[in-house]
Amino acid sequence: MSFKYDVCIVGGLGHVGLPLGLSFANKNLKTILYDINKDAIELVKNKVMPFMEQGAEEMLKNTLDKTLFVTDERDVIKDSKFIVIVIGTPVDEHLSPNFVLFRDFLSRFINLFSDDQHIILRSTVYPGTTEKIVDYLRRNNLKTRVSFCPERIAQGYAIAEISNLPQIISSDDEESFSEAEKLFKTITSEVIRLSFMEAELAKLFTNVYRYIKFSIANQFYQIALQNNLDFYKIYDAIVYNYPRAKDFPKAGFTAGPCLFKDTMQLAAFSKNNFFLGHAAMLVNEGLPYFLVEQLKQRVSLDNKVVGILGMAFKPDCDDKRESLAYKLKHILEFENCTLFCSDPYIKDPRFLPEDELIEKCDIIFIGCPHSRYSSLNIPSEKILIDPWRSKQK
Repeated sequence: MSFKYDVCIVGGLGHVGLPLGLSFANKNLKTILYDINKDAIELVKNKVMPFMEQGAEEMLKNTLDKTLFVTDERDVIKDSKFIVIVIGTPVDEHLSPNFVLFRDFLSRFINLFSDDQHIILRSTVYPGTTEKIVDYLRRNNLKTRVSFCPERIAQGYAIAEISNLPQIISSDDEESFSEAEKLFKTITSEVIRLSFMEAELAKLFTNVYRYIKFSIANQFYQIALQNNLDFYKIYDAIVYNYPRAKDFPKAGFTAGPCLFKDTMQLAAFSKNNFFLGHAAMLVNEGLPYFLVEQLKQRVSLDNKVVGILGMAFKPDCDDKRESLAYKLKHILEFENCTLFCSDPYIKDPRFLPEDELIEKCDIIFIGCPHSRYSSLNIPSEKILIDPWRSKQK
C-alpha cells in the first residue's frame, strides 16, 4: 500500500515533535506535522519557529512546503506510513500515571489506522504502556505495527542531538524493528534494540538519574549554607583536577516538564517504594523555600523590593513549563515585599527589562542562569541570591 506521506507526527509542533519532523524532512522524507495549536501552525507556516531551537529555523525555511507540511486536519493520519505519537503519560493529582489521554486518543483515531501502518511512540510513557497499546489495537482487529522509540534530546539542542545520539528502538517483532530501524537510520547512524519495558525504563532511568544527581548537589549546597560555609569554595576544591568528580553538578533549580514528572512515574511504578526518588523530589522542590528562609534569617523582607532574574526552567531557552522560578515567585508573593520578574526570552507584559529590575530591587534572585547574566553589572550593595553561581561562569 502506498501512502501520501512517509511520516505523520501527532503533536508535531511541540519541543519533541517539531525537531524530529524537521530532521526527517531534511532527509527528504515527506513529513506532515499534525497539531491543534493554531497559533503554532500559523507561525510555522510563515517559517517562524514557535520556540527556541538551535539550527531549526534554517531547516524550516529549507523544507517547508517541499518535504515538510503542517495541518490541523486529522485525516492526514490515515495517509501516512509512520505515525509518530508525541503524547506522554501524564501524572494525576495523586502523582499516579493517568492513561486516559492515550485511551481517548486511540478511541478517537482508531478509524484512521490500518494494518499497513506503523505507530511509533516517542514521548516518555509509564512502563507497560506500549504493550497496552498493542493489545488495544489487536482487540480492535488491527495489525498496525507498534514501536517505542524514545526521544533522548536536550531541549534547545534537539536538531544536533537527533543525528548524533544513538536511537533506542523497541518493537515486538522483527518486521516492526526492521521498519523502525530503517526509518531512524535516515537521521542517525546508530540504533540500540531493547524490549518494550526495557526501553520504557531506559528513558525513565535516564531522566531520574539526572534528577537525583542534581538533588545531591542541592542537598550539599543547603548543608553548606546551614553551616555558614561557601558551597562553591568546597565545590571547587572537590572538582579541581579530580577526574572522579567531573560529573558533579552545580546547585540550582531542577525542574522542567520531564525530570520531576518522570521521577514520580518511576515512584509509582515501584509501588511508591522508590525512597531515593522521593527524597530527591523533596530536596529539589524544597530549594526555593530554603533560599527564602535563609534570606529571611539575614534580612527582613518587609517593604523590600525583590527581583527574580530568569523565569525559564533552564538556561537560554524560552520554556517556562514547571519552572521553579515561578514557585519562588509564589513564595515571595506571600511576603510583605514588592516583587518584579524579568526574562529576556519569555514574553510577559508584567516583566521588567533586566537593567530596570536591577536598578529597582534591593534583593535579586537568579531564577534561571541565562548566559547573558554572567556579564550583568549588579552593584555590590544589592543582595544577590545565586545558587547557580552564574555570575562567575
